[in-house]
Amino acid sequence: MNSSLEPENEPLVEMLFRNGTLTVVGIVLSFSLGFVSHWAANPLPWEMVDLPTILLLAGGIACQVNALRLLIEPDSLRQRVYDRAKKSFLRGLVAVSTAVVLAVLVDFLQIAKLPLL
Repeated sequence: MNSSLEPENEPLVEMLFRNGTLTVVGIVLSFSLGFVSHWAANPLPWEMVDLPTILLLAGGIACQVNALRLLIEPDSLRQRVYDRAKKSFLRGLVAVSTAVVLAVLVDFLQIAKLPLL
C-alpha cells in the first residue's frame, strides 16, 4: 500500500528519457556557468546597467540547478515531478538566454561608446 498522497497508478516517465533530459540539463547548466565565468573576466568594468543581466543570469542558473536537483532524485520518474523539473529548466533557459543577449548588447553599446540608459 502506498502511504504517500500520490495515487499508486501515477504515470511514470521512462528512465531512458529522464536520463537523456538529465544529461541535457547538466550540459546546458555547465554552458550557463561557463558564460558567467567568461563574462566576469570581461575587461569592461561592470556598471549599474549590468544589474538586470546579473539578476537574469543568477535567476536562470538557479532555475537550472533546481531542475537538476529534481531530476537526480529517484522520484523524478513520476510524471508530475518530471514536469516540474522541465518547467524549471525551461524558465532557467529563457532567463539565461535573455541575459546572454542582453550582456552582448550592453557590451556592444559600451564598446561602440553609444549612450546607455
